[in-house]
Amino acid sequence: MIRREFLAAAALAPLAVRFGQEKPRPRLKQSVSRWCYARMSLDDLCENAKRIGLGSVELLDEKDWDVPLRHGLTCAMANGPGGIPDGWNRVENHAHLLARARVLLPRVAERGFPNMIVFSGNRSATTDADGIRNCAAGLKQLAPLAEELGVTLCMETLNSRVDHQGYHFDRVDWGVEVCKAVASPRFRILFDVYHVQIMEGDVIRRIRTHKDWIGHYHTGGVPGRREIDDTQELNYRAIARAIVETGFTGWLSHEFVPARDPMESLAQAYAICDV
Repeated sequence: MIRREFLAAAALAPLAVRFGQEKPRPRLKQSVSRWCYARMSLDDLCENAKRIGLGSVELLDEKDWDVPLRHGLTCAMANGPGGIPDGWNRVENHAHLLARARVLLPRVAERGFPNMIVFSGNRSATTDADGIRNCAAGLKQLAPLAEELGVTLCMETLNSRVDHQGYHFDRVDWGVEVCKAVASPRFRILFDVYHVQIMEGDVIRRIRTHKDWIGHYHTGGVPGRREIDDTQELNYRAIARAIVETGFTGWLSHEFVPARDPMESLAQAYAICDV
């Protein structure tokens, strides 16, 4: 190809994508968290997410699980049993969490969803060592079913400084110890970049160090959980590139609350992380 032809083809490439011709498959699969767009119907969110290029709308309750499927999308992280304060770090919670999880997991698998979220719970009087031991004791009872069904249980790290005071899994190393104790390929960390930045920082090094224990990622701008552009302190393009370089094949989900036009912000976030 002569230089003039090459330049012409390069100039037309963005237009080909814009007008619906086949685009290269993204190296990083991207999703969006439903709760950030509560003012929009789920059907509209799915339609817009698909148009942008995302493959999933997530953090959905069971009643909504079939909606993304109707739009040719998946739910990369299904909501699981329990909530943020009352989780697996308290033995007294295990019976009802296990009972509900054993109902949900087959339904998650039936729809082909890859992950279900779980939470450590708040500390209360529980020590770090007891929290690890208790989480492992409960989740080890659930892991065989998750392994059989091919669904990964992902425990989310949250910050206890700004948004979730008292939450136990607020440091990545703690979650890694839970993973080691559960010792199942179907239990991993949900690495929320927003929360990790608030609590510990050093995000890219932590991603590289703990890559084998991470099953899912969430985004969010710091401060304020707003757009992930140059208005905040993190370089998400570099973070996305680091994730890809670890060989990660799972999902990265956008979990920021837009301060301007929501779909323009989501499209921008998709482009930033499309490395």
